[in-house]
Amino acid sequence: MSFLMSFCIIVFLVIIIISILSSSSSTKRTQKTNKVNEPPSYPLIGSILSFNKNRHRLLQWYTKLLRLSPSQTITIPLLGNRRTIVTANPENVEYILKTNFFNFPKGKPFTDLLGDLLGQGIFNVDGHSWSSQRKLASHEFSTRSLRSFAFEVVREEVETRVVPVLSTAADVGTTVDLQDVLKRFAFDVVCKVSLGWDPNCLDLTRPVNPLAAAFDTAAEISARRATEPLYAVWKVKRALNVGSERRLREAIRTVHELVSEVVRAKRKSLEAKQDLLSRFLASGQDSEAVRDMVISFILAGRDTTSAAMTWLFWLLSENDDVVRKLLEEVEPLGLEFEELKEMNYTKACLCEAMRLYPPVSWDSKHAANDDVLPDGTRVNKGDKVTYFPYGMGRMEKLWGNDWEEFKPNRWFGTSEPGVTGPVLKPVSPFEFPVFQAGPRVCIGKEMAFMQMKYFVGSVLSRFEILPVSKHTPVFVPLLTAHMAGGLKVKIKRREVKSHP
Repeated sequence: MSFLMSFCIIVFLVIIIISILSSSSSTKRTQKTNKVNEPPSYPLIGSILSFNKNRHRLLQWYTKLLRLSPSQTITIPLLGNRRTIVTANPENVEYILKTNFFNFPKGKPFTDLLGDLLGQGIFNVDGHSWSSQRKLASHEFSTRSLRSFAFEVVREEVETRVVPVLSTAADVGTTVDLQDVLKRFAFDVVCKVSLGWDPNCLDLTRPVNPLAAAFDTAAEISARRATEPLYAVWKVKRALNVGSERRLREAIRTVHELVSEVVRAKRKSLEAKQDLLSRFLASGQDSEAVRDMVISFILAGRDTTSAAMTWLFWLLSENDDVVRKLLEEVEPLGLEFEELKEMNYTKACLCEAMRLYPPVSWDSKHAANDDVLPDGTRVNKGDKVTYFPYGMGRMEKLWGNDWEEFKPNRWFGTSEPGVTGPVLKPVSPFEFPVFQAGPRVCIGKEMAFMQMKYFVGSVLSRFEILPVSKHTPVFVPLLTAHMAGGLKVKIKRREVKSHP
């Protein structure tokens, strides 16, 4: 490990020495032409010094730079001609995700980051492999049978596991990490729906499920690869099988082995099932392809909904008036499958929480060819082009000067004639791309809203959620974001109002 660090430091110092030896006039010209809203850039090393200085606060750094940019787009040159273009401009987002979709694939630099974990799964491939998996998955997600199956899984998990856990906490007076409960709930649900297998993570008397633990480790280390100022660092560590890359390899081995066991058992079973794994196997896919597909869906579904709800419950604890409106919506409707579709205020609250704290803070593509974005930004072949939901949710141009406030009402338009109740106004997915947009739009979006609406409505109608700390939590972005240190809460049974 010490050899690796010494090697990297020597390479870095050599690059800096070369840049210093470059003509001073060249350096001055570079600095003079640098835009005021972009970090200082130098020959050969680009803005790597500023990037490295801010690598642990990239969200805040990018957002600040984007606010200063007239086009809401910044270009950050990195080591050796590599460039990262970050945008919060909806026109650019639409161009990247839809208009010129095929020029902005995920690209090899991105797929390298997650390839060890996701293999050839749908969320880590481009071209024909992506389109064929997308077609198969889109068909299955559109079936009413899968939606009904998922709803029953969610209802059973909430009623038989989540509610008893929270009831015990309320009766005993113990402190609960609500983020942990939500992650366990989401992992149970996504494994049941994707694999037809129950990890039973909400049984708190049992040790942490090995698949859940391995997923946590693999997702975190894979995400941190992207924050290395030099990609060569993690690649050398992987080649030498040392440090974090050694832990990653072990975690991925566990994930692959355990999922493969479930795939083999499912293939031997002749009983028809409703889960995604059974559906994919019935379509004739081979075991490794199916393994990679379901791992992608588990990764996509396990922490996204739990992250969104964690931040929503914290925001609700600061906004009693919003809680009252939520309860007014839930009580007369009930929580049946069709009634969930009518819970517009709950959906507005979830959208507002995800605007401020998106489960996926940023997403990157890599230009296949030279291009020009709608705002005039030139894109070179191979550039990393990143759209930035976290920053977009903080732009006055998009959300007004009250963007910092949690205001679910901003999602409603004027009521239409003959329509009772609030009406959600259409919001462009390119202004609010938390579910992506265009051909790669999240196919599980409606299922995610169903899951979150049921959980929020069921829990809030029974319990008051009271955070222990009065401090503002810290938002931590990885593959999916989370709340640093969890959300420690006390649970109190909600008093049932008697009607005259």
